Amino acid sequence: MSSDPYAILGVSKSADEAEIKRAYRKKAKALHPDLHPGDKAKAEAFKKASSAFDILGNEEKRRKFDRGEIDGDGQPRGFGGGGGFGGGGFGGGGGFGHERRSHHAGGQAGDPFEDILSGLFGGGGRGRRGPGPRKGRDVRYRVDISFADSITGGQRRIKMADGQAIDVNIPAGVETGQTLRLKSQGQVSPYGGPPGDALVEVSVAGHKDWTRDGDDVRMAVPISLKTAVLGGTVDVETPSGPLSLKVPEGSNTGAVLRLRGKGVQRSGKAGHLYARLEIMLNDTDMKQLRKFLKQMS
Repeated sequence: MSSDPYAILGVSKSADEAEIKRAYRKKAKALHPDLHPGDKAKAEAFKKASSAFDILGNEEKRRKFDRGEIDGDGQPRGFGGGGGFGGGGFGGGGGFGHERRSHHAGGQAGDPFEDILSGLFGGGGRGRRGPGPRKGRDVRYRVDISFADSITGGQRRIKMADGQAIDVNIPAGVETGQTLRLKSQGQVSPYGGPPGDALVEVSVAGHKDWTRDGDDVRMAVPISLKTAVLGGTVDVETPSGPLSLKVPEGSNTGAVLRLRGKGVQRSGKAGHLYARLEIMLNDTDMKQLRKFLKQMS
């Protein structure tokens, strides 16, 4: 394999910095070992391309090569054991990790080798390589839901950044601040990787009658004096819909009745609804109560 860095990258000697970067980017996409595990031929070709970019991507090294002061492996000409055309090639220079360090040590501002790897493979810093092309960016949204939907589950339609609308399934038990992840609904990757995700933050509205207590729901239920004394039924509105609550006779304010399975509707382990009774006296009750108490006295 030729040790001429221009030939390895497939660029002319008059190529500018942008052309060299594009050529290396193309080689890296096609040959990177993380994309071809176990392919020794591609791994070796990638090392050659990295070595070539190490020279041509560094202005000072490129001038030295053009003047004949260093060979295609970056070694000074005229010295033995340096891994020149007959001295062991790229392998004598310490491999891929060595090539990255030598380029950085050259002092070129911006370290384009790092920039290219970061763009291609998602690396955030030197010495880190991701398993493949970087995925697209995640996109964040916010959705407001009712208290009832947070208990029973539901569905909301949101408009995406590209103008499309999607239906989001709201799981029962979700709370304010929790984030739902919609796989592959984010931005398309410019590097050939998978799309990003949509991250939907949930905000649950409060309710005038219901409060959340873990997977249970609590509420106050007003009842008449007659119902409290004699017992009866009272219609109540719950997150699961309207229900008839049976009130035992002789109930007092503060008594709590449990409606099993009417709390958060988690599959297989639904919470409960606890109804706290509150005796409310209306005008009719007050008149009858006064009359009754006077008769007793």
